[in-house]
Amino acid sequence: MTTDGFATGAATLSRESAKPLWAQLEDELRRRLDRGDFAERFPTDRELMTVYGVSRHTARQAVGQLGADGIVRRARGIGTSVDAARFEQSLGSLYSLFQVVEASGLAQTSEVLTLETTRDIEAAERLELPHDSELVLLERLRLAGGEPLAVDRAWMPASIAAGLLDVDFSHTSLYDELERVSGCRPGSGRERIIPLMPGPDERALLGLSESEAVFCIDRLGCHRGRPVEWRRTLLRGDRFSFVADWAAGRMSELRPEHRTES
Repeated sequence: MTTDGFATGAATLSRESAKPLWAQLEDELRRRLDRGDFAERFPTDRELMTVYGVSRHTARQAVGQLGADGIVRRARGIGTSVDAARFEQSLGSLYSLFQVVEASGLAQTSEVLTLETTRDIEAAERLELPHDSELVLLERLRLAGGEPLAVDRAWMPASIAAGLLDVDFSHTSLYDELERVSGCRPGSGRERIIPLMPGPDERALLGLSESEAVFCIDRLGCHRGRPVEWRRTLLRGDRFSFVADWAAGRMSELRPEHRTES
C-alpha cells in the first residue's frame, strides 16, 4: 500500500474539537480497521504523520492505544501489524474453545499430549467421586491457525468417558465427542479465572517468555446437575480476553473466592 493509496478514504481530524488529536486518530484507525482498509499491512508512523498531518508523538500515542487493546502489535524491525489472532469470550456463557476459534475464521487443531485412564485425587473430589475412581484424562495443546493458544487438561469419569480413548482429537470438540459416546454434554457449571505465571513446561509449549502470564481457567461441567468434567486450561493472555455485558437494573454477581482453611 502506498501513502497515496492509504490516504484514500481518510477522514480529516479537527483541531477545533475538544477531543485530543491522538484520540481522534485512534477512532479513525478503528473505523478503517473495521472497514478492512489495512488488509495488506498497517501504516507506518510516518504515513500517519503525512496523511493526517499529526506529529510522531500523536501517531505513536494513537497506535499505542490500539496495541494496549490487543488490536495491533508492534515488533522491533518489523513494524506494526494487525493482530487478527485474538479472541474474545463473553463471561457467564457456556462456550467451546473449539467453536470460538473456528468462528473467528481460523482452524482449531490440537496436539494430544495425554489420553489415558488415570486416578487423580483432586479431580475426583471436584467430580464428587471417591478418591480411587478411574478417570479419563485428555491433555492437549490447543492451536489456532497453527499457533499455540492453550494447554488444556480435562478429567472425566471413566464410566462415561472410556469411549473417548479411541477418538482422534486433532480437530474435534470434546463436548461433541463426549455426547456421541455417552449422551452426556455439559449444559451448566462454573468457572474460576485467575492470572497465573506458567511453569517452564507450559511456557515452552505455549511459546511464552518468562515475563508473560496466562489465564488459568478451572471449569466444572455438569450434565443434568451431575459433574461430568473437571478441566484446567492455561490460555495465552496475549491472545484471549473475557468480556462482560451489563445494564442498569440488571444484577450481575461478582463474588470473592471462597478459601477453605486447612
